[in-house]
Amino acid sequence: MTGAGQGDGGTTVAVRRSPLLLPLDLLRGFLIGMAELVPGVSGGTVALVTGVYDQLIDSASHVLRAGTCLVTGPDRLRTARVELRRTDWLLIAPVLVGMAAAVLTVAGLMESFVSGSPELARGLFLGLVSVSVLVPLRMLPPAHRSRTFDVLAVVGAAVLAYLLVGLAGGGTTADPAPYVVFGAAAVAICALVVPGVSGSFFLLAVGLYGTTLDAVHERDLGYLAVFALGAAVGLGSFVRLLNHLLDHHRRTTLLVMAGLMIGSLRALWPWQSSPADADGEVHGPGALLAPYDPVAGPVLLALVGAAVVAVLILVEARRERRTAM
Repeated sequence: MTGAGQGDGGTTVAVRRSPLLLPLDLLRGFLIGMAELVPGVSGGTVALVTGVYDQLIDSASHVLRAGTCLVTGPDRLRTARVELRRTDWLLIAPVLVGMAAAVLTVAGLMESFVSGSPELARGLFLGLVSVSVLVPLRMLPPAHRSRTFDVLAVVGAAVLAYLLVGLAGGGTTADPAPYVVFGAAAVAICALVVPGVSGSFFLLAVGLYGTTLDAVHERDLGYLAVFALGAAVGLGSFVRLLNHLLDHHRRTTLLVMAGLMIGSLRALWPWQSSPADADGEVHGPGALLAPYDPVAGPVLLALVGAAVVAVLILVEARRERRTAM
């Protein structure tokens, strides 16, 4: 988790992040936002790979505690102020700005790439996510129990993710009720913070993926307001639980994350059938097929994606060694 220091009067405050990291954190947010636009790719995976996952979850938890303190007390203003001082705003703010920029600028481009060149897109993301599985495994604390439990945690999570991916083949709901949008957003946003779980795939499963992207393109403020409210409620309900799990059950939580990432690879196999509704629109993953043309493009992009993540892991490992010296 993020480091902390003691402020005046013993108040714990977040260690100040260097402003020189602002451009890098903006880029991290942009990449996380792009990932959330792609069915099968989790923004949490990108946060893990870029080395800010723990810090983001920790800071988000402090913000949520501050909101709770304002409502329930005791000593509402003082306790809320303490929690906000523990928040790493120099990380949170640029990441959120980067995510918003990605959603507002490249949503249409990503949808065109995914739908227009599905084999190439899936090949690229297959390489990215495959090597990303190493990230939570590198973060594991020492084992204090049977390795059999660890294996069962990974395999169980992988099987669950594999089965859930197969459900994401619904059609498009043209005019969903506000309560449906609210509920879908509350669940989908939880996937943002869980590596290996794609919020876009959940929206596909309930028929709101295309509808939500259309609302972004057309600046449908009513739809977006309901979606944002649902997302805020969902995030507020889930982040503190996840933060608790990372603090008190870190090894099991990271193993489950690795399993979810492995299971999600089912969605990213480049060669699949194309399930279509009565209008001919393709929704969600299809049956897995043997490689068909194109073959070279998806394989090459998978290798490129794998190489990019491998380089990021090596850079992060070198930085950790330097910090430990």
